Amino acid sequence: MAKKKKAKKQAKHDPQAAAPASVADTRNDADPLPKMKRKEYEAEMRRLHGELVAMQEWVKSSGAKICIVFEGRDTAGKGGTIKRITERVSPRVFHVVALAAPTEREGSQMYIQRYIPHFPAAGEVMIFDRSWYNRAGVERVMGFCTPEQSERFLEQVPAVEKAMVDSGILLLKYWLEVGPDEQTRRLESRINDPRKIWKLSDMDLKSYSRWYDYSRARDAMFAATDTAWGPWYIARTDDKKRGRLNIITHLLSQVPYEKLARPDVTLPKRRGAGGYVEPELPLRYIPTPF
Repeated sequence: MAKKKKAKKQAKHDPQAAAPASVADTRNDADPLPKMKRKEYEAEMRRLHGELVAMQEWVKSSGAKICIVFEGRDTAGKGGTIKRITERVSPRVFHVVALAAPTEREGSQMYIQRYIPHFPAAGEVMIFDRSWYNRAGVERVMGFCTPEQSERFLEQVPAVEKAMVDSGILLLKYWLEVGPDEQTRRLESRINDPRKIWKLSDMDLKSYSRWYDYSRARDAMFAATDTAWGPWYIARTDDKKRGRLNIITHLLSQVPYEKLARPDVTLPKRRGAGGYVEPELPLRYIPTPF
């Protein structure tokens, strides 16, 4: 009984001590929450969008440098989450980085080298839709690199991320986790929905049968790169709506932004026409079927 009380006391003061032992564990597995209604979801998202704009203005004013990494299972919702984060903020501040396969020249470079030019400067938020961790995941599982190359990457990347943080970059790393049944449902949806077929890649199909290979790669990645300066934050996204809200809420909690005072704005009066008359030009208006 004394041991249990001690463990509870440690968990209260140390959130990491209370973390689940496995990525597969979830807080509500025994009693999952119902799917969130669209109206409730959009109301919460509207509020969070306002906070993201406030964060943006603080980033611009303070010169903060923020780097957000999104990794996770295929179909876990990385793209949709990034879209909701960026849809109401300025693309001059929030930049999404989604690099294609490396060129022959890039393949001969130090592995992380092609990502470095995309690290944030002052007043920028860089969001990586997959990142240098490709080497620990898809490249390792699908044989695009050797086991030795993957192990070397895992040994070296914590030092690179330490250098990033020491330079003043706020680094946030998110892993989006989805269950196997939900992944199957989403992939089948992509096959059958002409609006989503573009999301279905040959790599998705090849990767589908290797669920446990990806689990092993993920576990090795966490063990090597979950550091004090670059921790991994795990989000369950079987419910996309709740997952997005949870991720954005957590992101905002990690950035020490302050809401800046907004000046009172009054629209000035428009000047008069001053003799302006609409010209008779052969303008081409689009059809109006709606």
